[in-house]
Amino acid sequence: MNVAGSPAAAEGTAAEAPALGACSEPDARPVVVRVDDASVRVGGRQVWSSVSASVRAGEFAAVLGPNGVGKSTLVRVILGVQSLASGTVTVLGGPPGRARGGIGYLPQRRAFDRDLRIRGVDVVRLGLDGHRFGLPLPGRRSRAAAARVEEVIALVGASGYARRPIGQLSGGEQQRLLIAQALAPAPRVLLLDEPLDSLDLPNQAAVAALIARVCREQQIAVLMVVHDVNPILAYLDHVIYLAHGGAVSGPAQQVITAEVLSRLYSTSVEVLHASDGRLIVIGQPEHPAVHRHGHHR
Repeated sequence: MNVAGSPAAAEGTAAEAPALGACSEPDARPVVVRVDDASVRVGGRQVWSSVSASVRAGEFAAVLGPNGVGKSTLVRVILGVQSLASGTVTVLGGPPGRARGGIGYLPQRRAFDRDLRIRGVDVVRLGLDGHRFGLPLPGRRSRAAAARVEEVIALVGASGYARRPIGQLSGGEQQRLLIAQALAPAPRVLLLDEPLDSLDLPNQAAVAALIARVCREQQIAVLMVVHDVNPILAYLDHVIYLAHGGAVSGPAQQVITAEVLSRLYSTSVEVLHASDGRLIVIGQPEHPAVHRHGHHR
């Protein structure tokens, strides 16, 4: 995936990560999401501009940045529910609105009431037929759907509790079932908006490892909005870092540096490496996207 954006487009200076070494072989995996020289306006306000990106099958990418820079807006563009002010976006070779059947989407985490009696397996089934009313008709299609539901439940490791009421499950268990729901229609692109939010550190690590495994094994392109990159740092192929209307991209260790972020923010930013391997960003003018150990929002 390659991204270029310019927070100082009027001066013609693009914020880019340091150049990477040439690959020995070209990547033959197909590009499934492409954004070219795109800009977005919401409510008359320019959210970001001059952003270009491509995501290949089987790539795991994170979208980072402080609150209000348009991370979720990028997801909405790919879903086809937010129009561009300029530029183009293609998903699975066509306009994003036509590709919804090939996209799995997990919105920002929602809380389930503890008294909610719907079973986890039924929540997953909504990923296949949630747009329909009434009970599914018996027959071959129903059997195939049931088999697919069981398949994705097993894929996320939730078979042991999928028939319990969703409200009685832990946050990590609920999130696994919601990921299974997004995977139920066998998408080629998986969009996840803050899937680790409100989870404790062990569950963040477990869910991050699960998503990475699904990405590799199923060759699904994963684009994840996160507030803290550290739980997924070891699994990432790339990051897209949004700020001040522009973007930088590349491997996390080459993008999340003092030099690159200082250029992106047009102010001094320091990046520290903690003893446990976590990245700590200091001096951002807004809410940091990469937090100190123990801070999750």
